[in-house]
Amino acid sequence: MTSAMLTEQRNPKSYRIDTLGTKEILSIINSEDEKVPSVVRDAISEIAATVDAITAAMKKGGRLFYIGAGTSGRLGVLDASECPPTYGVDPSLVQGIIAGGDEALRKSIEGAEDDRKKGAEDLLEKGFCKNDVVIGISANGGAPYVLGALETARKLGAVAAAICCNRNSKAFELVEPCYRICIPVGPEIITGSTRMKAGTGQKLVLNMITTTVMIKLGKVYDNWMIDLLPVNQKLIRRSISMISQITGADEKKAEEVFKESGNDIKVSIIMLLLSTTREHASMLLKSHDGNIHLIVDENKNQKGGSI
Repeated sequence: MTSAMLTEQRNPKSYRIDTLGTKEILSIINSEDEKVPSVVRDAISEIAATVDAITAAMKKGGRLFYIGAGTSGRLGVLDASECPPTYGVDPSLVQGIIAGGDEALRKSIEGAEDDRKKGAEDLLEKGFCKNDVVIGISANGGAPYVLGALETARKLGAVAAAICCNRNSKAFELVEPCYRICIPVGPEIITGSTRMKAGTGQKLVLNMITTTVMIKLGKVYDNWMIDLLPVNQKLIRRSISMISQITGADEKKAEEVFKESGNDIKVSIIMLLLSTTREHASMLLKSHDGNIHLIVDENKNQKGGSI
């Protein structure tokens, strides 16, 4: 099976790459990298189906789990770890699981990806249930660790998806066709080095998935990150500037209301836009699933087109 995998084949464009000059090597790598976004574009329908399934699950209390080995696993953990500070969500909402555990984030744990049973066990240890969603990430799509997790999810009746770079991946046999996210980037410049194009493609897809899910969950207003956690001075300043630009208030007023809101960006925005209290703003956000546009539009309608 390995011989049929595009990710494992030799790339004719990099034959004798070790005899070339630095700029020539870099140009070849760059030329191959340029192919990745168009391949990802071809998978948008499957990415969209996966995003919709995740969004629906989260609205019912479900969670998203990434599971992978090596580079694929690290990318999943990275994407999951960025969600709390960027969108203000609980760390349990999006979780990354890597074969070999946290130690494998920094160094290779040989043989960890070959343990199918362990993949299933690690997923279940997180309390995974039928209300959750799991995405298996595997460049060649055959890592037993990932297959074990996907098989377990299917038995539980949960939504399972897979991100792979080969169309005939074993992982795709364990998920519904609409959740088979295939990004066939082709042979790597260095044979088998799937941290390169395959890793880039996987990272692009992961960015698309969590960003779109968070938008659909009301974590974004226009293109502002309105649920970021202001945990340092840089983010506090960014929060105040954001509030000022969205509401039209000067930064001094924005800072005052930000403090009054308990450092809550969304509450601050509603307080300023509707000239209301912290308590009322919080109530409105809760009753409108945190969607500022819905609140603003509703109030415009009630006041004849103006807030």
